[in-house]
Amino acid sequence: MTAQEIAKILDNVRKENPLVHNITNVVVTNFTANGLLALGASPVMAYAHEEVADMAKIAGALVLNIGTLNSDVVKAMIIAGKSANDHDVPVIFDPVGVGSTKFRTDMARKILAEVNVSIVRGNAAEIANLIGDNWSMKGVDAGSNGGNPIELAQSAARRLNTIIALTGKEDVVSDSNETYMIHNGHPILTKVTGTGCLLSSVLGVFAAVEKNHLFAAVSGITVYGVAAEIAASKTPHKGPGSFQIEFLNQLSHLAAEEIVQISSVEKIEHP
Repeated sequence: MTAQEIAKILDNVRKENPLVHNITNVVVTNFTANGLLALGASPVMAYAHEEVADMAKIAGALVLNIGTLNSDVVKAMIIAGKSANDHDVPVIFDPVGVGSTKFRTDMARKILAEVNVSIVRGNAAEIANLIGDNWSMKGVDAGSNGGNPIELAQSAARRLNTIIALTGKEDVVSDSNETYMIHNGHPILTKVTGTGCLLSSVLGVFAAVEKNHLFAAVSGITVYGVAAEIAASKTPHKGPGSFQIEFLNQLSHLAAEEIVQISSVEKIEHP
């Protein structure tokens, strides 16, 4: 897809102001809400079993993030996810830390078994462990492994029958038939808690306005990476605190011209 198409989807986000229902982890709630507001969406965080089905059915997208996990949260996610499925609301799943504990891995697989998920967004270790491949974890962060992220994303997309957004130094998005690599972003993103979690919610924003969820995922990751590059360029030597504030500014102000100039999206040809 082209930079102009990505810019158009961002313009639709700002015009439509989609409601995005987040069941996310307690560490990132404030940052996620501010990031979605800056981008042009309307975030809501609802967790109670008694209301999540009603909230999910009126949302433009539902985001499920297992960062701070317990059995009640899993139950709420499944109730909300089934409601979203019944009302054609796209579901984005962030399997934070999968592979670090048996409970976390089992619950992630339980959610995938009971909810039809449109996009799974995670790092290489999370995606690999989700499908039973061996990849090291360090807490909820990815360890190192010499695997091929393109092959991993394509394999996971086939096995889970969903779109995989595998993020890291290079980002890969695949539905197993079509694959893109995004070369945007900045290393300082790893110094701010919740940037990956916010990205998952951003994918919900884009999926709410773009029916082609593969394009939604590519667009969301590209916009996010371009905003991060600009924010980093405006806060050199100031550290992650200044970057975080400027990053929110750039999510709000990012222009089509900047996307065209800075975005770097490569379509991967399948063998």
